[in-house]
Amino acid sequence: MKNVLLPTDFSENSWNAIKYAIHFFNSIDCGFYVLHVNSLNNFIPQDETLIVDTYYLENTYIKPAKQRLGNFIKRISMLEPNKEKHKFFALTETGFFIDSIRKIVKEKQIDFIVMGTKGASSLNEIILGTNTADVITKVKCTTLAVPENAEFAPPKEIAFPTDLNLSYNLEALHPLAEIFQHFKASLRILHINKNKVDSREDLDESITLLKDYFTGIRSSFHYLTNKKVEDAVQCFVESRDIDLICMVAKNLNYFQQIFFHSRVEKISYHTDKPLLVLHEKN
Repeated sequence: MKNVLLPTDFSENSWNAIKYAIHFFNSIDCGFYVLHVNSLNNFIPQDETLIVDTYYLENTYIKPAKQRLGNFIKRISMLEPNKEKHKFFALTETGFFIDSIRKIVKEKQIDFIVMGTKGASSLNEIILGTNTADVITKVKCTTLAVPENAEFAPPKEIAFPTDLNLSYNLEALHPLAEIFQHFKASLRILHINKNKVDSREDLDESITLLKDYFTGIRSSFHYLTNKKVEDAVQCFVESRDIDLICMVAKNLNYFQQIFFHSRVEKISYHTDKPLLVLHEKN
């Protein structure tokens, strides 16, 4: 059985991510933990001499959140197509967001986190949103980030952008291998060279390791040259009709170039293409 964490702030964005998760894991036995965090960031007084009124906190924020979460679970049960394989559990936490996520991941032995990304509303925002970006970079758990405009379709073409610096244990790729087997998908390994100098010979060892790991999976290697990595990814996603983008969290430099920027006026893959982020296990 897979244990899947579904953080929610009761927005339509998080609702869309939950719907996506239910379809994504449709034929798999899953325990879904629907979590709402009452973030302490909202309650800490600016004046450190003041004390938080716990009675006020409980009645104004915590109890209403539990009631809303109960209604949220009922809403999920009305659309749930696979009640035999899927079980849902309501969780509320009061604390700092990332600390709460880490706590539940450890306590419930979470295999996947699925959460929504609203995207940037101005050019000053990163395109993933703060909470999603924090989970991806600070919580060591496989995370599926679902954009607000994403509609589920079984992934058949999966892009794997990589700098081919395989400084991680290849077992981090295991969840991706499971997805390929489940959906009978094809892997498109994408390396983007920012310089015009052809360095493919230097990367042959890494390419061979990846191909050996994904033996038995339909795959192809693609080598592009472009000074702007995000533009190359955009072109590739569009030309190959990619359904899902997957990256390893340890490739933070690639992450920053592809997702941690605000060129939203030209980059559209963040609006409808889910991002799967893989982590090495502790």
